[in-house]
Amino acid sequence: MQDKFSLNLDGMKATQIYNLILFSLVNISITVAQNPIQQAISQFVKDPANNNSSISIHVLNLENEKEIASFQPNLAITSASTTKLFSTSAAFEVLGANHRSDTKIYLEGELNKEGILKGNIWIRGGGDVSLGSKYFSPEGKELDFLAQWTDSLKKLGVKFIEGAIIADGSAFGYAGVPDGWDWNDIGNYYGAAARGLNLYDNLVKVNFRTFSVGSKSAIVSIYPEVPGLNYKNSVYAANVSGDNSYLYGAPFSLDRSAEGKLPRNQSSFEVKGSMPDPELQISLELYRACMAAGIQVEDGYKSVRTNSLLKHPNYSTMKLLFLHEGKTVEEIAYWTNMKSVNLFAEGLLNQLGYAISGDGSTSNSLAQLTKFLKDKIATEGLILQDGSGLSRSNAISAKHFTSLLNYMWNSKSAESFKKTLPVAGVSGTIKGLCKGQTGEGRIYAKSGTISRVKSYAGYVETVSGKKLAFAITVNNFTCTSSQITDKMEKVLNAIAAY
Repeated sequence: MQDKFSLNLDGMKATQIYNLILFSLVNISITVAQNPIQQAISQFVKDPANNNSSISIHVLNLENEKEIASFQPNLAITSASTTKLFSTSAAFEVLGANHRSDTKIYLEGELNKEGILKGNIWIRGGGDVSLGSKYFSPEGKELDFLAQWTDSLKKLGVKFIEGAIIADGSAFGYAGVPDGWDWNDIGNYYGAAARGLNLYDNLVKVNFRTFSVGSKSAIVSIYPEVPGLNYKNSVYAANVSGDNSYLYGAPFSLDRSAEGKLPRNQSSFEVKGSMPDPELQISLELYRACMAAGIQVEDGYKSVRTNSLLKHPNYSTMKLLFLHEGKTVEEIAYWTNMKSVNLFAEGLLNQLGYAISGDGSTSNSLAQLTKFLKDKIATEGLILQDGSGLSRSNAISAKHFTSLLNYMWNSKSAESFKKTLPVAGVSGTIKGLCKGQTGEGRIYAKSGTISRVKSYAGYVETVSGKKLAFAITVNNFTCTSSQITDKMEKVLNAIAAY
């Protein structure tokens, strides 16, 4: 039996331990409270606009790889175009900054001394997304490369082709679009899928003429001209200042629809839609260019997808006439992140699969991307269904992003990768972000925006000289996109001021 002294001593020890624990908890609470980033995050989370939101935030010190602040950092949610950080970083690491995809032109058959080709000309696609792109050509000059191709044929002595111009993009498959793409997107220019053969950013320009308010518009032209392409037009003139129309249509389908509103009394108003079949279109365009250059093509233009007799061509029996080199990974990745070009992101993703295994399909390329990431970052809970972020089936946490950004910070491609990122208040898709605020010029980040989704992820060079990686994603907020951006700026400025 213990005496009174022992009991009192035990009681004193218990009190001391209690006080020590309480003191420690108070200190931890004060430390958290003193972290201005965590304070800003707490205020953001408590905002009424986020009462029903899914939020994932993580801020990482790149110099010691320690967490600075967070909120549900492991919550994997839809992140929109910040997803492009995965496809562009992997392209740098796996393919290399100077890698180029190419398009090869083959001669099948015999070319006699009179310049008559008793056979076909084949266009073999290597997935080049820069072919005829506005990002690499002056306006109106995007298809000038076709004249170079026909000049090359003429120099080789080709005057008459008894066969056809045949396009082959089969190495990249003919799936429609990646899983999770919305029907509202795939007929519009930003919903154009990447193919084995790509042309003119895989878009068509539909020009409408509008009349008085409430009257139906008229489609006056489509460029490039696509034989058989038909839009069911339900676009009306209204008192609007910009484009409030939408183009709908499934991949490879020529039957499409146009709905919405455009400004009244316009003689020509351009709306961009996705090109139904870039593979078939490029064979048509080379056919037209050959005919214009005086090279007759007897059997017209064809594509592998639309002609079962043309599947599995044996290129070892053909003669490679020339190849057209595309732009480098570094050049394509720049526009992918700077202007958030979905087609380029999907094209870079597909290049992974094609370069590694000869299969550039989205499914194989995603499998190759997953293999690449597996031993580089923590991938638990990460779900990637495309390379651009247009898919709502993607699930990415803030910690997935900061883990990737940390890996790239220490990679051989670090500087090249960082140069592709827009700068807050200065360039690209975040030119208006944190303008005139602490974050201006200090935040290098990719933005992401689709309906009810807003995200940012990238690097921050803070006022005190610290190097940080961050990610912030919000789903299902109840205010407008611009309003949630204003609220997110407070967090971003707090990170920059750290």
